[in-house]
Amino acid sequence: MQVTETLSEGLKHEFKISVPASDLDAKAGAKLVDLKDKVRINGFRPGKVPVTHLKKVYGRSVMAETIDQTIRDTNTQLFSERGFRLATEPKITMPTEQAEVEELLSGKTDLTYTVAIEVVPSIALADFKTFQVEKPVADVSDSDVDEAIKRIADSNRGYTAKAEGAKAETGDRVTVSFKGTINGEAFEGGAGEGIQVVIGSNTFIPGFEEQLAGIGAGETRTLKVSFPKNYMNDKLAGQPAEFETTATTIEAPQDIAIDDEFAKTLGLESLDKLKEAARERLVAEFAGATRQRVKRALLDRLDEAHRFEAPPSLVDEEFNLMWNSVKAEMDSAGKTFADEDTTEDAAKEEYRKIADRRVRLGLVLSEIGEKNKITVTDDEVGRAVIERARSMPGREKEVWDYYRSNAQALAQLRAPIYEDKVVDFILELANVTEKKVSREDLYKDDEAEKTAA
Repeated sequence: MQVTETLSEGLKHEFKISVPASDLDAKAGAKLVDLKDKVRINGFRPGKVPVTHLKKVYGRSVMAETIDQTIRDTNTQLFSERGFRLATEPKITMPTEQAEVEELLSGKTDLTYTVAIEVVPSIALADFKTFQVEKPVADVSDSDVDEAIKRIADSNRGYTAKAEGAKAETGDRVTVSFKGTINGEAFEGGAGEGIQVVIGSNTFIPGFEEQLAGIGAGETRTLKVSFPKNYMNDKLAGQPAEFETTATTIEAPQDIAIDDEFAKTLGLESLDKLKEAARERLVAEFAGATRQRVKRALLDRLDEAHRFEAPPSLVDEEFNLMWNSVKAEMDSAGKTFADEDTTEDAAKEEYRKIADRRVRLGLVLSEIGEKNKITVTDDEVGRAVIERARSMPGREKEVWDYYRSNAQALAQLRAPIYEDKVVDFILELANVTEKKVSREDLYKDDEAEKTAA
C-alpha cells in the first residue's frame, strides 16, 4: 500500500492511496475459498466447486466487496496511525471511466483512490478549578406568592350578565359574532359565532378588543384592524381588515374571594396549602432560571478559555440550519433585514459567529465528557421519554412508540442530558459564588441568552 498526502491545509487533508492488484487478488481469492463451502451450484457436490469456477460466477461481485472492505480498512488504519478524529464522513473519489472500472473489477490493475477528510483539532482543556462562576439567586417573597395566587384567581374568575343597557368596559367579557373582510372580500377563518372576548386581555388582534369598549348587547360595530406582520397565517399577515361585529351579551367579572373555599375549588385543603403549593412552584421556577443563568455564564467562560479553529464543514452545517430557520421566520412575519435595523450580510456574519461558537462549545463539551468518562444511561433517556409522554396527556403511547422506533429522536433527547451532566461536572470543580438578586434581575431579558449554545 502506498499513501501520499496531497493536501494539508488547516483541518483539511487529502490522501492518494494505491493498493496493489496482487493484494486485492489475494483477499478476493480468500473470500472465494470461504465461499466454496457455502454455495450450492448445480453439477457440483457441496464444497467441491472449483475456485476457478466460483471466480467466473462470483468474481466481479467478490472483487467489488473486497475493494469496498479494503478502502474501509485502509482508511481506518491511516486515520488511526495519524491520530485523526474525523469531523465529517471521509469523501472518497474512485475511478469513474468504464474501462478503468472494468480493469479494477477484473483484478488487472491496482486500486487507486483519493480520500479527503476534515479533522477535529486537538483541544487542550482548561483548568476548571480556576473558573469563577457567579450564581444569581432570588428568594421567593410573600408578595410573589400573592401575585401568583391572584393570577390563578383571575384565570378562574366567573362572569355575571350586566344590567340591560349597560355598556362594555375594560375587564368585561363580551360575547360576539363577527364576519371579517379584506378589501371587501370574506376570507377563510374570518367569521365566528358566540366568541367570548375579555376586553384588555390582549388575546385578539391588536385593536379588536379596544374597539369593543362601550358596546352594548345587540349593538353592531365595524371594527377596523390590521393583522400583525408576524401573524401565523402568511396570507393574512400585515393585511388591513374589517370585522362587522355584533355583541350578544355583556358580562362583568365577579369578585372572587381568595380564601379557604377558593382553595378547595382547586382541590386543596386550605388557603395555606394553596400558598405552599404556589411557593413550591415559584421556588422551582426560580431554580430553573438560576440554572439557565449559571449555565450561560459557564458556557461563556468555556468559550473564552478554548479558542481554536472549528471544522469549517460543521460550522457551515450549523450556520445553514440557523440561517434557514431565520429566513423562514422572517418570511412568515413579512419582515426584512431593514426592519431589524441591519443588513443581510451583517446578519449572516453575526449568525456565522454564533454557529462557530456552538460548534466549538459542542466539541469542548464532548471532549470533557469523553476524557472524564461521562455517559448517559438508557435509564436516564427512558425517564426523559416518560417525562415527554406525560407532557402530552392522551398521547402517551403515541409518544412512547415514536421514540422507541426513532433512533434520531432518542439521540436528540440524549444530547441535552449529556450536556447538563458535563456542565454539572465542571461546576463541581469551579468556584461558584452565590449572589442575591431580585426576581426582576433574575428574569431580565438578556439578548445573549437567545444565542447560547
